[in-house]
Amino acid sequence: MSSQYFGSNVLRFSYSVGLTLLLALALPTALNAAALPLPDTGNDLIGEYTEVTAVHDDTLIDLARRFGLGYEEVVNANPGVDPWLPGEGTVVRLPLRRVLPDTPREGIVVNLPEHRLYYFPPAKPGELRTVITYPVSIGKMDWTTPIGLTHVATKIKDPPWYPPESVRAEHAKHGDILPKMVPAGPDNPLGQFAMRLAIPGGSYLIHGTNKPAGVGMQVTHGCMRLYPEDIEELFKRVAVDTPVRIVNQPHKVGWEGGQLFVEVHPPLEAADNGVYEPDRTALARLVANAVRGRPDAGGVSWARAEVAFEQARGIPVPVTESPRATAVAASGRPGASAAP
Repeated sequence: MSSQYFGSNVLRFSYSVGLTLLLALALPTALNAAALPLPDTGNDLIGEYTEVTAVHDDTLIDLARRFGLGYEEVVNANPGVDPWLPGEGTVVRLPLRRVLPDTPREGIVVNLPEHRLYYFPPAKPGELRTVITYPVSIGKMDWTTPIGLTHVATKIKDPPWYPPESVRAEHAKHGDILPKMVPAGPDNPLGQFAMRLAIPGGSYLIHGTNKPAGVGMQVTHGCMRLYPEDIEELFKRVAVDTPVRIVNQPHKVGWEGGQLFVEVHPPLEAADNGVYEPDRTALARLVANAVRGRPDAGGVSWARAEVAFEQARGIPVPVTESPRATAVAASGRPGASAAP
């Protein structure tokens, strides 16, 4: 692909190793529910990059759910690893570090290309603000999840499912005859909890599932589907009228400690209007706008941005020097390095 906007050097930088598999086994669901401190003004990254070593009966899907990740996230971060049989001793990358979407930090935010939901709970006076984030499934190509600002209209415990006629017709083509109403229970694809959004012209929900292996994929009829344990927690936290922003940000930029990071996600199945396709020009513009007016920012490595764009691993990559590295290089002391 063309390098019109970026260089072509090979990206080399090491990741820190965080939590261990022992911690994951000891806390099978705690990581899903973790409320992370909201970064200070001027900082945009949350979480920590983590690696674990798979044991013989692990799958990437098992590890994803254990650490609060979705299918696409963990597969994109581990190219060449068999999702169903990674193998004893395989090091598995867990992309738990991420750039917050470029939105107001309030209510619920769903970034479609990221297959991820962020919830910014209101804080009481004197409390530190936090963010809670979950993987979600989203609408497939012919049933895209709409983009825009809405709010939670109603909350339903043990919701019945009334499949739209269009969905019943689609299933009927494959010999699957759906009833007009599916009652609450283990066969209900909405799970035990649902929150209806105030989106005109359709029935769009944030809900659970009876098929958790599909969480984090582009497989729904427009709704947003969470792991059962995640929707139960979110349902308890979120009030009716909470704002919900659904955005399309396949590439994000953000600051941490004076260093700029980019995070790129692969394109979704393209809709007819192509609105989901990532674009080099758009990423270059985001980076250029971010560093404009920041005299403390180190020089931009367009080569690193290029590799991040090409690989689209969903892992934040630094594209400027850290302030410390810049200061050391400017001092002329031995050992000064341009590496992050």
